[in-house]
Amino acid sequence: MKNGLVIADAGPIFSLAIIDKLELLNNLFDEIKIPNAVWEEITLKKNTEYYRKIRIFFEPKVVKISSFNELTFIMDYGESESIILYKELNAQFLLIDDKKARTIAENFNIECIGTLGLLSIAKSKGLLDELRPLFIQFLQNNRYYSLKLLNKLLENHKEQKITYKA
Repeated sequence: MKNGLVIADAGPIFSLAIIDKLELLNNLFDEIKIPNAVWEEITLKKNTEYYRKIRIFFEPKVVKISSFNELTFIMDYGESESIILYKELNAQFLLIDDKKARTIAENFNIECIGTLGLLSIAKSKGLLDELRPLFIQFLQNNRYYSLKLLNKLLENHKEQKITYKA
């Protein structure tokens, strides 16, 4: 059973693209949408090795918000549009990693999930064999996840901890 509509912010998109796991979004959700501000952010650097995958995957999923974006005063443009689009489309989840933006979203009663939570669910559902190699890729590509948190998830899934900062 899939989990309805998810609105994705840029951070998780980059993380999933780096580990070549964008397809997990199709496996876990009925529908994926992103606001125009996130599209602008994820397609800014056209020379990255994962740009083409991101463009192909997300281009048909871009939606322009219809409301005025009053949240740009307290958070990033993409994150604020993601919250607004979540509300406008009555989404089930907001895929977001930024701690401040997530806290604000949760204060609006928005159901949030982060990249690591998504990967943990995918592992539990048998969509991933191992988390550890993916977490090592995050560390090697300067994705900012706490080693302590990564190891806690590895422990929960009975995988070997990471003992170094890659």
